[in-house]
Amino acid sequence: MEKLNYPIYNFRTKIINNKRYIFDEVRRDFFLLTDEEWVRQHVIHSFICRGISKTRIVIEKQFKLNGNIKKRFDIMITGKKASIILLVECKSPKVKINQSVFDQIAIYQSKLNSKYLLITNGNESFYFKKDDKKKSYDFINDFSFKNLKI
Repeated sequence: MEKLNYPIYNFRTKIINNKRYIFDEVRRDFFLLTDEEWVRQHVIHSFICRGISKTRIVIEKQFKLNGNIKKRFDIMITGKKASIILLVECKSPKVKINQSVFDQIAIYQSKLNSKYLLITNGNESFYFKKDDKKKSYDFINDFSFKNLKI
């Protein structure tokens, strides 16, 4: 797989029917190793290495928009009382981060009400904070987990 702009991790993988699978420490199972899953696993490991408890990391859960449209987010970091601190959208390294990717996570955020957003393709990562007063998003250059109440 392609080297990403994340530290190198020693992932557990296995091959089943000529397809490679990667072990997810949070979901405690193997998942097909796609380009997007490669990015997702790097993000998950970066959170764990930063001290985020695995119990605070939620991965690929389905939710409904407008009552009937089924969507699935990639990663969510929860805080106290099940508040949503960070919502993450992972893309393949081949996918350019653009306005449509931002629009996708912004729609998810409108339903899930996360304080922060992260969009990444493994090579580029962009953090945003929701400004409720201005009803907009502010780009964050120096995002840190130290200030979050997780």
